[in-house]
Amino acid sequence: MTHAAPVPQAEGAVAGPVRSTCPYCGVGCGVLLSPDGAGGVTVKGDPDHPANMGRLCSKGSALGETVGLGHRLMKPRVGGVDTDWDETLQLVADRFRETVEAHGPDSVAFYVSGQLLSEDYYVANKLMKGFIGSANIDTNSRLCMASTVAGHKRAFGTDTVPQTYEDIEEADLVVLVGSNLAWCHPVLYQRLIAARKAKGTRLIVIDPRRTASCDGADLHLMLEPGSDVALFNHLFAALYENGMLDAAYLPNTSGFNATLASATSDDVSVTGLDPRDIDRFCRMWMGTEKVVTIFSQGVNQSSSGTDKVNAILNCHLATGRIGKPGCGPLSVTGQPNAMGGREVGGLANMLACHLDLENCDHRSAVRNFWEAPHAPDKAGLKAVDMFSAVGDGRIKALWIIHTNPAVSMPDADRVRDAIRDCPFTVVSDITDRTDTARLADVILPATAWAEKDGTVTNSDRTISRQRAVLPAPGEARPDWAIVAEVGQRMGWEAAFDYDSALEIFREYATLSGIAGRFGKDFDISGLSQLDAEGYDRMRPVRWPVTATREGGRFFADGQFFHPDGRARLVPVTWRAPATRTEPRYPFRLNTGRVRDQWHTMTRTALSPRLAAHLAEPFLEIHPEDARVLGIGAADLVEAESPHGQAILRARITDAVQPGQVFAPMHWTGETAPAARIDAVVAPVVDPVSGQPESKASVVKLTRMGAAWYAFAVSAGPFNPTSAYWARSVTRAGHRAELAGYTAPDDWEAEARRLFGLPDAEVAVMADPGRGTARLAFREAGRLVAAIFVSPEPVAVMRDYLATMPEVPDLSLLSGRAPADRPDPGPILCSCFDVGVNTILRGIEEQGLMTVDAIGAALQAGTNCGSCRPELAALLAAARSKEAAE
Repeated sequence: MTHAAPVPQAEGAVAGPVRSTCPYCGVGCGVLLSPDGAGGVTVKGDPDHPANMGRLCSKGSALGETVGLGHRLMKPRVGGVDTDWDETLQLVADRFRETVEAHGPDSVAFYVSGQLLSEDYYVANKLMKGFIGSANIDTNSRLCMASTVAGHKRAFGTDTVPQTYEDIEEADLVVLVGSNLAWCHPVLYQRLIAARKAKGTRLIVIDPRRTASCDGADLHLMLEPGSDVALFNHLFAALYENGMLDAAYLPNTSGFNATLASATSDDVSVTGLDPRDIDRFCRMWMGTEKVVTIFSQGVNQSSSGTDKVNAILNCHLATGRIGKPGCGPLSVTGQPNAMGGREVGGLANMLACHLDLENCDHRSAVRNFWEAPHAPDKAGLKAVDMFSAVGDGRIKALWIIHTNPAVSMPDADRVRDAIRDCPFTVVSDITDRTDTARLADVILPATAWAEKDGTVTNSDRTISRQRAVLPAPGEARPDWAIVAEVGQRMGWEAAFDYDSALEIFREYATLSGIAGRFGKDFDISGLSQLDAEGYDRMRPVRWPVTATREGGRFFADGQFFHPDGRARLVPVTWRAPATRTEPRYPFRLNTGRVRDQWHTMTRTALSPRLAAHLAEPFLEIHPEDARVLGIGAADLVEAESPHGQAILRARITDAVQPGQVFAPMHWTGETAPAARIDAVVAPVVDPVSGQPESKASVVKLTRMGAAWYAFAVSAGPFNPTSAYWARSVTRAGHRAELAGYTAPDDWEAEARRLFGLPDAEVAVMADPGRGTARLAFREAGRLVAAIFVSPEPVAVMRDYLATMPEVPDLSLLSGRAPADRPDPGPILCSCFDVGVNTILRGIEEQGLMTVDAIGAALQAGTNCGSCRPELAALLAAARSKEAAE
């Protein structure tokens, strides 16, 4: 943890490699970035970074493919017209000031993002809470880990992550709760797998759905959605009944009797688990001193998410299994700087540096430090309530920074309409091609991750430097600079007179020293005197950083941050998900991520390599439910809730239980407008944390009554308008799945309109009686587009066709690869572009009968390893087929 970063070169002349940080999940992997001389970068894992030690997942490995200017916003834009910074920032400052003067400070709001650097976050929080005078600043991290924040504060007195990543290697038992670590935090999963190989670390997965993280697990508890509290209450009671509590540590806690009473009164049968599996779970947990419980969105995104967190923490606190090597709870966050946002007060109910908004002394200290005119004494509106206030007119000016709530918020159609109808909406982003940016009155061009300079904090409290390797394109500016200038133009020149991210970081670090004097956990005052060279060379460092301490774990000594110095055991009781199933809406909807996509795909959708793994949104349905509903493999399915509707491709699998379905949350109006799954999700929140319940809405399912289906490929972009479409990039251009309720009268005319090829040469194979048509278009002798139409889901070799080979038209229109060009099949290993068919041929022809053998022969699974569970599944299927034959 003691490497030195290179001193960055002058702007526009970075020679590289430059040490920076990956902009995806909360693992916070270090990357080495080198300009390629053509406006792009090459990306490698940083072997000296303590989070990843050189590893990168498929998304991090493909970062170079997401850098480009074709999608970038280059100038400020007002009312759809490019303008200049002076006019635009004055407009923003004037409208926010006038709105506050006319309607009060709570009539405006900021909605920000874990994509911001800490310095950006800090300035936005300072402007809203200290100078505008409202706490109406919240973040998309509210959708990610607010329940963990609330649970930590209830138990510990402040939002402290007690453990470190090294505990994964130290543990003898790792319990994953509501975490598909293999796909959502692949580098941490690889650390876990390495520990399992090296020392036999056991693994328990608690998840209603079978995921890649279940591969090889010692136990998978497929519990009913939302029943985690009942399971951990049962464990707490079993710990007590078996004499497994830590009598020496318990005096460091309070609330034991009430917590035990709640735990023993809960009925573990609501989990739906086999009692033998419950007993095995308890025996494994009780019989292993070094237990790390890793939890994520399956815990947080719940109407009882805070209670779930505290049920887990109760078990660790009562046994003293916390803050020790290989021993404690570890929340893993979803965004690169979700932790930094917590630290700077980016949530509506927090002050900077983990100080408390409700505490008069804390408010006064922050106000005095900032020399600010205001310090709100009540929490602002949390994300769901904020957009409700936008919709009903209470909020009249809104600034959205680096996030896409028109897609990602629950009840997304209502949120979209609220943003559209808001009297004044500003969006800061790197592109105008998002559902949210298209609704804004003002769009401000911000710098992207490879152009940013500042810091981020990962899930285990490690602060890392983000360093620019590319110059800002056009007139793009850093977010902190944009927000600071608005603050100056609103009349607070001195408070926002920053020249660099370093100035902001030093101010923020100094304020943390005041928090430290209040006895708070977050104190990085040891970094407050960094000069420019020290900031440039700043190594990854885990907080706290003071004159007497750096990093380490918390709470092994029994010292907590409540006024009495003790932890709180919190009595919790199982509650069913807030929205109940009923005959009209009989299915429980779970939403989440897939391996190679990220949030609303603003970045990952630019990478052909990442798009090739799962190119289309889907809905996982249990085979029995599919049979009853008459839904076949590859059918399109309409999923409808009381709040909205989405159309997705059926994926029939026993990875979900009967009565439950799963859909990914990534697709948008830009990539698959009918598949915006958060339009279906209910706007139900945890009453303590305000975090939405994104994994337990109710839906009904209907097979889409499509009159036609199509698959299209094109060398250039094209604009579908059918009832259903999903498009993605390929190395040769674009591909799309399409379907509609009414077939066009003339498929050639429709295809020419779709591709924008009114005069191109066309070859046609059509059978009007059967409703099929296949058309291929050429320009200047070069194949440029093709479409395959059928009344049923189209059966063609998609991954071969997506390469757009220059072969005779009729050969292409067969939809099959020629014998001398084997179809690789859908990409399974995105790191090395290895397809399913290539792997199956290797199994059959080369006798590759282990995952390691596949890796040695084909490279698949040898980089980030997140595809290894899928490789294992292919092997198992091949063995089963061979045995059946």
